[in-house]
Amino acid sequence: MSERGKLLIVEDDPGLQRQLRWAYEDYDVLIAGDRASAIALLRAEEPAVATLDLGLPPDPDGVREGFATLAEMLALKPDLKVVVASGHGERDSALRAIGEGAWDFYAKPIDIDALGMIVARAFHVQAIEAENRRLAQAVAGRAGLGGLITASPDMQKVMRTIERVAVADVSVLLLGASGTGKELLARGLHEASPRARGEFVAINCAAIPETLLESELFGHEKGAFTGAVKTTPGKIEQAGGGTLFLDEIGDVPLPLQVKLLRFLQERVLERIGGRRAIPVDTRIVCATHRDIDAMVADGSFREDLYYRLAEIVVRIPSLAERPGDAVLLARHFLRRHADAMKSPVKGFAPDAIDAIERWGWPGNVRELENRVKRAVIMADGAMVGAADLDFAAADSPVQPINLRAVREAADRAAIAHALTRAEGNISGTARLLGISRPTLYDLMKNYGLQA
Repeated sequence: MSERGKLLIVEDDPGLQRQLRWAYEDYDVLIAGDRASAIALLRAEEPAVATLDLGLPPDPDGVREGFATLAEMLALKPDLKVVVASGHGERDSALRAIGEGAWDFYAKPIDIDALGMIVARAFHVQAIEAENRRLAQAVAGRAGLGGLITASPDMQKVMRTIERVAVADVSVLLLGASGTGKELLARGLHEASPRARGEFVAINCAAIPETLLESELFGHEKGAFTGAVKTTPGKIEQAGGGTLFLDEIGDVPLPLQVKLLRFLQERVLERIGGRRAIPVDTRIVCATHRDIDAMVADGSFREDLYYRLAEIVVRIPSLAERPGDAVLLARHFLRRHADAMKSPVKGFAPDAIDAIERWGWPGNVRELENRVKRAVIMADGAMVGAADLDFAAADSPVQPINLRAVREAADRAAIAHALTRAEGNISGTARLLGISRPTLYDLMKNYGLQA
């Protein structure tokens, strides 16, 4: 098999096809003259870099078909580096293509040397990104931001995003289902920020009655209402110099949204019953499991407040979208609760592992911890069985882009599951898979997996 980089050239002009093929003798060149053949080659060969003429048939004088091809290529292979061709006077189209995910552009008529430099740089960057992904997989599974444990590339990406925005003093909105770890990530953001020496204050807006929520957030002066026997600062003031985490921000009533918006705009607040404006330096991090966009659309959440809170939006995947994490976390929770309860439970029986892997986890990590805690209490022996976990079965099909990718995904999943069952023991993993140790080592090396 050739180790040279694969370059896909999407160009309908036969003369240019020949010219470009000759210019790239250092690469394995694939030629496509229209969208259908480009997509077919992308599926079959999975090239690292592609050049794309936006003027493709049946719209050779326009860009509609070219942009449709660009969108389909990137949807199929998001890490593909696409370099688009821009004709004279078509710079706006090139800039639009960059905005829609293209990596770079070149102007026609073609300067082979200049285009060659762009393509070489694209291959170089693609190789660096691939190595970064491999290294990220190699360290996956270690406790990360805020003590969060994951082996999922999607969750690793979320944590890298949180680490990146932590140093910028902006409001962050975490979107995800209940039990996905939003408060852990918010605390991790605070600890990774310059405000780490300040206080991290969390409040669940859905757990406090509307009549008390304003007082909890903004505080009150003595005598402001019946029972207000002393002046009490609110959570916003308590988090001064630190971070305030507003969980379930979607449950804040509209009248209070107005007051919260004023604080975010002016960074001052007034306690209930007070007349003095109090300046407070507090960073706001919010979270909700609700469809906040739909709430903005139907008027139940203020649009201006949404844009103040959502300077950075981070979407958190559910546990079902994080292959391998369920078993990883289950073992962590089992050890923790068994130690706390002085339980003789040591691990999971094979049928329990199967059940954990198959379950859809509608309650996410919170549901997983509750089930494991219950199982530690209910288990009769040293091993937790499926009956102790009280499971029902569920599926989670995956659809990669071609047969080779299907096989690779199946190999990865089988090896990862076997490594988990064997607790990283190579001989035990090889026995579970029915292969030799050298074969297992080769597969793990090819797929960037570690015990």
